[in-house]
Amino acid sequence: MEKRVAIIGAGVSGLLACKYTLERGFQPVVFEAEGRIGGVWAQTIESTKLQNTKDYYEFSDFRWPASVEELYPVNTKVREYIESYAQHFGLLPYVKFNSKVVGINYDGESETEMKSWEQWGGTGTPFGSRGKWHIAVQDTEKLSTEV
Repeated sequence: MEKRVAIIGAGVSGLLACKYTLERGFQPVVFEAEGRIGGVWAQTIESTKLQNTKDYYEFSDFRWPASVEELYPVNTKVREYIESYAQHFGLLPYVKFNSKVVGINYDGESETEMKSWEQWGGTGTPFGSRGKWHIAVQDTEKLSTEV
């Protein structure tokens, strides 16, 4: 059985989710509505800086480069750091750019059946084997939608 995972957004959290799902043998697809990674950092004005020192805004497995000396790096330095993280761990091939998730539906067990389960369906898995997720994604450049 293919173990695919959909991740919405290629910001810090989405990239971390991608990295850790890969490490556990899943096949992630990161849907990113914009044409680049970075989440909110891809959309902030250039004068925006970290609110915390960079030591508190650091990936545990990827240090800030020595060239970033300021305690509160500006937007461009933060974006470069996030981009270098994604490149270092080979995450970019899993990102589907210009792909905005506009709907998610689950087809599978009935709601009545799911409500009868105590926890995780009693099988150790969150959903039964018959179900399937359908994700509607809009191409933000062509404005077309696919499921």
